[in-house]
Order: sequence, then C-alpha cells, then structure tokens
Amino acid sequence: MSHLIERKEKNCLNCGTTVVGKYCHECGQENVEPKETFWQLASHFFSDMTHFDSKVFTSMKDLILKPGFLSKEYVRGRRSRYLNPIRMYFFTSFVFFLIFFSLFAIDENSLNIEINNRNIDKIDSIKLRQLSSELNNGKPLTKEEVKRKFDSSGITFTGTTYKSNEEYDSLVKAGVKKHNWFERMVTHKGIELNEKYHNNKRQAIIDLSASVQHSIPKMLFVLLPLLALFLKLLYFRHKDFYYTDHAIFTIHFYTFIFIVMLLIFGIAKINVITGAAWLQYINGIFILVIFFYLYKAMRNFYMQSRVKTILKYFLLLFFFLLSGITLFIIFSFISIFEI
Repeated sequence: MSHLIERKEKNCLNCGTTVVGKYCHECGQENVEPKETFWQLASHFFSDMTHFDSKVFTSMKDLILKPGFLSKEYVRGRRSRYLNPIRMYFFTSFVFFLIFFSLFAIDENSLNIEINNRNIDKIDSIKLRQLSSELNNGKPLTKEEVKRKFDSSGITFTGTTYKSNEEYDSLVKAGVKKHNWFERMVTHKGIELNEKYHNNKRQAIIDLSASVQHSIPKMLFVLLPLLALFLKLLYFRHKDFYYTDHAIFTIHFYTFIFIVMLLIFGIAKINVITGAAWLQYINGIFILVIFFYLYKAMRNFYMQSRVKTILKYFLLLFFFLLSGITLFIIFSFISIFEI
C-alpha cells in the first residue's frame, strides 16, 4: 500500500479524468502528490521489491510442490498472488539458457574428442603406430602429424561433384541435371559449404554444432503451442477448457522443467569438480521426478480418473517425443543454412 500523500485535487494527472476514491477508474493511476522525498522514493522501491519477491516465492513454491495447482488457480481467475505465467516462463527460460550456453559452450576444446574420434594425446606408441598405418599407408607419423591429418581431412557436404555454383547452374540450364527448386537450393548450399570448409573439418563441426545448439530455444518455443494443441485434442470433451488454458498448463510444466534442469546442471558440475560419481544417481532421480510431475499435474488439473490420465499421459509423451524429434531434424536442417 502506498505511503504517499493523497492529492486534494480530484483530476487524474495521467489522463485528466475526475477521480472517485484514491485510484483513477480509467487508467488506474494513484491520485497522489507527484513530488517525492528521497526517503519516500526509497520506501516505494523496497516495498515493490518485497511485493515482487513474495509473488516469486509463493509462485515457485506452489509450482514445485503442487503440480497443476498454479494452472488451476489461473483458470479460476485467482491471479493476483502469483507471477504471471508468461513472465515466469520467460524469466526461467532466460536463466536456464544463460547457464546452459555457459556450461555447454561449443568450441574446439569441447568437441576435440568427438571430432578426432580418438584422444590422440593419450594414446601409446603401439596405438599411434596402428593409427599412422591407417592414415598414411603404413608409414609412421608423429602425434602432431596425426592431428594435422585429422584436421585437414575435410568434410563432405552434398554437391561435392561440382566445383562451383556456376558449373552446377550450367548443367541445370542445359537439362543435364533435372532438379527441382529444393534440390537446387540444397546443392547450392552444399557447394558453398564445401568451398567454406574445404580443409577445415574441425571448424565445420564446431559451427554446425553451435548453430544447432542455439536452435534449441526456438525449437522448444515452437513445441509449446503444439503440446497445448495436442492437450486440447486429448481433452476435447472438456468444453470448459479453452486452448489458452492448455497453453497455461504447458507453460507451467515448461517452467518446472527449467527449474529441475538447473538443479541437474548444478549437481553435474559438482560431480565434475568433486568426482563423486554417486551424484549421477541423484540426477537420475530428478529426471524421473519430471515424468512423475507431469502425470500428477495432469491428474490435478484435468481431474480425470487414474486410468484415463495414465492413458493420455503416455499419448502426450509419445507426441512430445515424436514432435521433438521432428522439430530437431527440421531445425538442424535450418542450422546448416545458417552457418
């Protein structure tokens, strides 16, 4: 509640409407003196911060401990005590992906083993001789020469039989290659990537992996309304549930996933630092918690029997998996055109 002095005048300073009471019924602005002391300004600031924090703690506590409860409260119109679900989603997703990209940055060091397919610095002389034989027709190579051999081995994209776009376009124009617009687009991109990464396999994989990784937020954002739509289809007989109600349910579930995954990242980091392998089992339990949470949230929010909820639960998981794989393939393909 504001501690500022109420104005004697009854005209709203914001919109000019005559004010009845303390707040303008047109724009909602409080009819108080515009001049504030530093103490009043500071008090107002800390009051707002305390009010915001209380909403955060209340919302997060109920979200985590009461699956489906926040969604039900929102649908019923009880919203003033809690954070807006859209704001909650964007805040938690921002924090989640900020930490995610910090912990799992794609660079030369993080992909060194995967790119080389062998940890060359740690192999002994016998394995080095065998590897040299495979790479250099039986002739010996040093570890540095083996590394350079891997780095210069190149990477092949579609369209490798053409040296340039001009050569390919001339074949298409002459009718030698009868490709549709999609095949031409893919081939042109393949030629471009071959020219860009001709002798740099390492950089090609780094750039492509980073592009795919940065597509994950977009993929999840696209998946959200699809899941809400599928929930709408699963509960089509519930006429009292609108599409937006299913979307709110999905947003709250996403938010819970982000929170749990942040805990998993933290435990994984502690595991790396301390070498305590038993922490992996805790992360396994958290993964199971996510699946159990979804079932409880569906049961509490939609209020159907256990049998119906379990059936729709597995249908939703199947759709989630199928949609996730499909979107991953689509966004991975798009990522190739973005590098």
